[in-house]
Amino acid sequence: MKIQVINPNTSQDMTHSIDASAKNIASVLTEIVTVCPKKGVESIEGHYDEAISAIGVLDLVQQGRSDAVDAHIIACFGDPALHAAREVADAPVIGIAEAAFHVASLIATKFTIVTTLSRTKIIAEHLLHEYGFAHKCAKIRCIDLPVLALEQDANATYERLKESCLQAKTQDGIGAIVLGCGGMSKMVNQLSEEIGIPIIDGVGAAIKLAEALIGLGVKTSKWGDYAYPTIK
Repeated sequence: MKIQVINPNTSQDMTHSIDASAKNIASVLTEIVTVCPKKGVESIEGHYDEAISAIGVLDLVQQGRSDAVDAHIIACFGDPALHAAREVADAPVIGIAEAAFHVASLIATKFTIVTTLSRTKIIAEHLLHEYGFAHKCAKIRCIDLPVLALEQDANATYERLKESCLQAKTQDGIGAIVLGCGGMSKMVNQLSEEIGIPIIDGVGAAIKLAEALIGLGVKTSKWGDYAYPTIK
């Protein structure tokens, strides 16, 4: 099977990081193709950035469809252009936030999200309500570092992330933690070992859900609102 992983921003460093995380978790028979748009924004940290990134995401989904990929993953925690991508794709399209929420809810009654900047908190809240997981999320914690800092100073970022995860574990009354950025995926294994609580990375969760959907032989419904866009 072939899975296309889309980093919606233009950062090559983050694309390489996401690619490594995806390949690390994928089954040996799964081919991972990780891409990012040539034009857009270098990081996605708000509603404006998500809007700018949407066209690039949709173009890459169309490219993946032409290349006959078996699933598409949108590797940004805001799940930008997810519903539109499902309209233009026939293979499953999975956003890493939705994937992480599903997985966390299967192993814990409550979870906390640990994400980047405080301004992105509202986006996570909107997604929790849209996907029906608001009652499962105890708290959204922000380490207040920009997305690109995840690649520029990994050690400092890890310490901030670790501190926030420890606070979530001891203070929030939860059973699991969801990492709120695709760029955090490379830190999930070390965090899980040190914190001693299930920590869910959306990239890994999306890969495994995509493999499951492919194995089940199901695709994106083309009946109803996910029907192909009307030609105009």
